Amino acid sequence: MKIGITSDHRGYKLKMELLTKLKQEYEIIDFGCSSSESVDYPDYAFALGEALRKREIDYGIAICGSGIGISIACNKVKGVRAARVVSLEDVYETRSDNDANIICLSEKFTTEEALQLIHAFLTTPFSNAVRHIRRINKIKEYEEKHYEC
Repeated sequence: MKIGITSDHRGYKLKMELLTKLKQEYEIIDFGCSSSESVDYPDYAFALGEALRKREIDYGIAICGSGIGISIACNKVKGVRAARVVSLEDVYETRSDNDANIICLSEKFTTEEALQLIHAFLTTPFSNAVRHIRRINKIKEYEEKHYEC
């Protein structure tokens, strides 16, 4: 499994801590940023999202101050279903029901808390329930109809 990870300056510290741990289990590609100096999260969200769209990675991890801004930016990329999560219940539901492919986290999580959410995200399967497939397909159809790549 190939995982992409990115952050803005506020998420940089947590991203670096996660990289150390996650590299022991997964193939990880770091999409930046490369320091704690101020950057614009959309630049990094778009890079991660495009890698997912092009199938260069299987899943993504995105971190910013709250997890909200970077999730909004990630979701602008066609085919991305990024979810900002704050609990294991959020993770289970977004994977099972929405087949989310990018997990978005706040930099406020400890490394251990973030790892718990990430591991749950990467191991929780999509339910394949007809109602969830139908809803995801509506999103895909909307993207196809309204946005050219």
